[in-house]
Amino acid sequence: MRNEVILITGANGEIGHGLIKQLGKSGKANIVAIDLKPLDECLFPFCERFIQGDILDKILLGRLTSEYEITTIYHLASILSTKAEYSPEIAHQINVEGTFNLLQLGMNLSQWQGKSVKFIYPSSIAVYGIPDLKQKENIQKIKENEYCNPITMYGINKLYCEHLGRYFSLYYHQLSKDRPKNSIDFRSIRFPGLISADTFPTGGTSDYGPEMLHNAAQNKPYECFVRSDTRIPFMVMPDAVKALMLLEKAKRESLSQLIYNVTSFSPTALDICEIVKAGYPKAEIVFEVSQNRQRIIDSWPADVDDTPARTDWGWNPEYDLTKSFQDYLLPAIKVRYSSNKF
Repeated sequence: MRNEVILITGANGEIGHGLIKQLGKSGKANIVAIDLKPLDECLFPFCERFIQGDILDKILLGRLTSEYEITTIYHLASILSTKAEYSPEIAHQINVEGTFNLLQLGMNLSQWQGKSVKFIYPSSIAVYGIPDLKQKENIQKIKENEYCNPITMYGINKLYCEHLGRYFSLYYHQLSKDRPKNSIDFRSIRFPGLISADTFPTGGTSDYGPEMLHNAAQNKPYECFVRSDTRIPFMVMPDAVKALMLLEKAKRESLSQLIYNVTSFSPTALDICEIVKAGYPKAEIVFEVSQNRQRIIDSWPADVDDTPARTDWGWNPEYDLTKSFQDYLLPAIKVRYSSNKF
């Protein structure tokens, strides 16, 4: 018999690090990890197998169906918002075509294995597009079906892939006489900005928050590219991993929708700056606004409504703003850089 495994793409990314470690430590998951780059050494103990390869490689993905019984796919691989604006064609290939390949893999596995494969997909607040700051200031908390008019390639990719997931779950081959009996079980979370102590941020437009902290810890000056009054929702990586695992474990019948907001706290850029300076009094942080990146951030909500996630599958963040920095980020970051692990 083939081994039952969990497939994780984008294993080297910020979410990948946290998720693989948490699943691995639980001892209940056999993990097959995929990434374009060699796997970080710290993740090897938690993985049954690592495959260095491309999610655009259909032959590679096809081989997985014959080697493993995959019960859950965490599709984390993507080109993030800032990088996607510089290379929209590549972003479309990775974010859309790569996701389509994984959805097709999940559909094939669901049919061959005779049961639905769970497909867990991290989406983003980048799917939202608020027209102007005046409207943003007047909005309380955005629901999942509101203001879905993204202005970035990344946001467009994510929103489209949410729709692809809905199609594969509910409407795949809907006109076929031999419509598949088993479809994928698609579940998606729209994450706010994420802050991790384990990895240095790369390519996200919300990364001004973690960049302040990581640069301060390395005694490097930092120019924050947004206004000091800029406000968007954030959460720390342990809560992001917790949300993914809670959603994966939830019973299908308890879910009222396929796409869910989650959030934890919504500080201004100045709030983050002051907390970082309290932890690193010598930190040099100035605000040098990039109008193009500011325009993107201004189109994202200051807060989101995550009531459905709380109601349907028990979402509740463990970390507020103070606890995030005092109990997780500042202690972990100091250990990371004092031991030269960067």
